[in-house]
Amino acid sequence: MTFSIVAGGGTAYGVAVASKFLAVGSVVPAAVPGIGAVATQSFAKVSYKADSLALLRAGASASDVVARITDADPLRETRQVGVVGDGGAATFTGADCSDWAGGATGGNDTDGWYAVQGNILVGPQVVQAMEQAWLASTNLPLSRRLLAALLAGDAAGGDRRGRQSAALYVVDESAGYDGSGIVVDLRVDEHDDAASELARLVELNDLYFGSPEDVQPLQGPLADEVRERLGKLGYRGELDAALGEWAGVENYEMRLTPDGIDARVLAQLRAATGG
Repeated sequence: MTFSIVAGGGTAYGVAVASKFLAVGSVVPAAVPGIGAVATQSFAKVSYKADSLALLRAGASASDVVARITDADPLRETRQVGVVGDGGAATFTGADCSDWAGGATGGNDTDGWYAVQGNILVGPQVVQAMEQAWLASTNLPLSRRLLAALLAGDAAGGDRRGRQSAALYVVDESAGYDGSGIVVDLRVDEHDDAASELARLVELNDLYFGSPEDVQPLQGPLADEVRERLGKLGYRGELDAALGEWAGVENYEMRLTPDGIDARVLAQLRAATGG
């Protein structure tokens, strides 16, 4: 009922998943910075998540984790699970999972490890498309690589029953809001084009929580423009203070920098004041 990719390496790990299932993000994914990630699906056994991460934390390899949790499960032939940890990836598809069902693994310490898996799919092309998208996106950050793989699987047909929900969960040490370690934690619980809606939310996540980029000094004509546009919105006075007040209201504060104005913040300010 689900297709997912579990991937990462070093300190950054994540899971992207979609399904014809309500709120798939509440069941399938789990990840811990510097430890690994897991996806449990097809009659998902939720305890696989905590058990897998505990074994990874204790030093077990991904393949050992999958072997140990499935060997101990009398219903393992109905299960599907993917695990990525330090130096490796593993996936398991039980013999009783509904067709089409299967997975693929690979990777390295440089470009990251991955486990792709799915069941009740239109065919093996879903897993193949996801794997190809992952391998072709080494220039992107982990969250974007996972999203690219998920969208590729969706475009290849995904769950043969249709679309309903999707999720993306990415972690990294000291990253995310207030250094929480959570880079992305987004769910689309009910939507007729869930993967595309998830992609829209990822854009917003990057806007609100991304680091400053293409920063321009607030000097000369640009400073005058920003001051004028903030004034139109009712924010006046000292420029840095006015910009900070507006950005706080709009939730752009993580993109503020004493070096100038972030390009995406500037674009949003221009859009809010007539281009």
